[in-house]
Amino acid sequence: MTDGNSVRVVAAGDHFVLPSLIARAVAHEVERADVRELTLGWPLEPFGPVAEVQEASDAEDAMIEALAGAEVLVTQMGPVTGKVLAACPDLKLVVVCRGGPVNVNLDAAKDHDVRVCFAPGRNAAATAEFTVGMMLAALRRIPQAHDPLARQGSWEGATYYTYERSGLELEDLPVGLVGYGAVGSRVARVLCAFGARVMVHDPYVHGEIHGLRVTSLDDLLRRSLVITLHARLTPETRGLIGARELGLLPSGAVVVNVARGPLLDEGALCDALESGRLSAAALDTYEREPLPAESRLLGLAERVVLTPHLGGASRAVAEKAARIAAAEVGRWVRGEPLAHCLT
Repeated sequence: MTDGNSVRVVAAGDHFVLPSLIARAVAHEVERADVRELTLGWPLEPFGPVAEVQEASDAEDAMIEALAGAEVLVTQMGPVTGKVLAACPDLKLVVVCRGGPVNVNLDAAKDHDVRVCFAPGRNAAATAEFTVGMMLAALRRIPQAHDPLARQGSWEGATYYTYERSGLELEDLPVGLVGYGAVGSRVARVLCAFGARVMVHDPYVHGEIHGLRVTSLDDLLRRSLVITLHARLTPETRGLIGARELGLLPSGAVVVNVARGPLLDEGALCDALESGRLSAAALDTYEREPLPAESRLLGLAERVVLTPHLGGASRAVAEKAARIAAAEVGRWVRGEPLAHCLT
């Protein structure tokens, strides 16, 4: 603390969670806060649209300079490395405006007695809404009908108004959800409102769910014309949906992934799409990001809907993230227990 009552805070935002959003949220939570704003470009880790790529060393140096004398850091993606922590002895609290502090060296933070918090749940609603939007886009061929009309003024998309090429509607459609966390549970509620026949597989969730609980993943796949992935990426779930699993889906099924790319074997997915075994896929995340120019998915425009990791990109998410992070700063200043803290 400084002056007995004020706390020195660095709001290291970026082009999504703006430093000004963090600063305003901290000012609302902490009566006397000396906040310094720092804008960082997008880091080397691809996450969403890559705007300004900074070398890690440049970002580290910018962080170290801004953190001189600061006790608290609130950041979205700023690199909180061993180098940064060692150079900032006054730093006591780091709050990351994300679902996990993946940009923080937790071992080094522990060694330097720095508490590390994060902001879970900030993008659950946005990602759930985006998932349903991607599902509708894939089922009704919306991008494929849009492109020729918007780009060339061609009415050729009207060919989707035929029995053979028209899409599926959600009402009465069997939809399987793989995972029922903060995002999956919201998707289930929305799909139930559409009248879809929702099935859920998540061995880690107990209690009430919106839909029919299916104990076996294989059973879920066999019964679903659409599957959407909501599992966390762990060593056990990496490659969860591969060639064998895709082969269990009914012919003409649709796969949606707005969770994590490595949950899905992209090569097996492309094989199933190229063969016609699957009718469509909607993907917001990929095994490699940004999507490589040589990706086979780019040759499947008729069957895929592709977006560049935008599921969690809404203004409300940035605002929520800043508020959740600032609330942790307020608790720390008041000496209250921290809500989402790892160290």
